[in-house]
Amino acid sequence: MKNYIIISLALACLISTTLLLFSFKSKNDTGADVYMQVTTVESIIPGGLGRSRMLITDENGGTTETDLENFYSMVGINFGNITSNNKKIVAKINEICSKGWELEEVTAGVQSPTDGGKQGIYLTRYLFKKKK
Repeated sequence: MKNYIIISLALACLISTTLLLFSFKSKNDTGADVYMQVTTVESIIPGGLGRSRMLITDENGGTTETDLENFYSMVGINFGNITSNNKKIVAKINEICSKGWELEEVTAGVQSPTDGGKQGIYLTRYLFKKKK
């Protein structure tokens, strides 16, 4: 009787371990993910002195740059420039997504080295992924 209990427990442990191992395996794993990073740097330096860009690093490490407008002109905030940047960024996101990429994560940050906030940048990173 004691051997029967030991064998039953060992068999139950083996079955449980096997089920646990296979339950964590992805059923639709078709390969590794690849990533693409899009970074927008939007300057708040007035008068066009800043450099605003959209930088794209593809899955192979290649980089492309697209010019963006600065947030401020000589007289203050320029909503036309912000609208123009929004259109360029959304158009690029739509283009990337139409090629099978998924927007995985968005991270934003601000850097302003002066007390008055008259200089600095807004930086946003868009991480895309797709199956290899």
